[in-house]
Amino acid sequence: MQFDWDDANVSHVARHGVSRIEAEEALRDGFGQILNSFVEDDEERYEQIGATLNGRLLIVWFTMRDEAYRPITAFDAPNSAARRYRHGGN
Repeated sequence: MQFDWDDANVSHVARHGVSRIEAEEALRDGFGQILNSFVEDDEERYEQIGATLNGRLLIVWFTMRDEAYRPITAFDAPNSAARRYRHGGN
């Protein structure tokens, strides 16, 4: 899995108290779930919930650029999304 980072998206996730490594771990989570998607500026964007290796549940908004995941933002999952994750999407 490749990631596309620059100063803009690193600082954006940091504003929410999330590190680059945590965002990547949440996107790599094999139990992660896509919650939503939409098109903005001709680019498909996705909302995924996933867990870090320490068990922190994050929402990560990302897009695909070439074959790399480009995180847009990341933040702690709200309780409703966390419950959905823990129940396998149900």
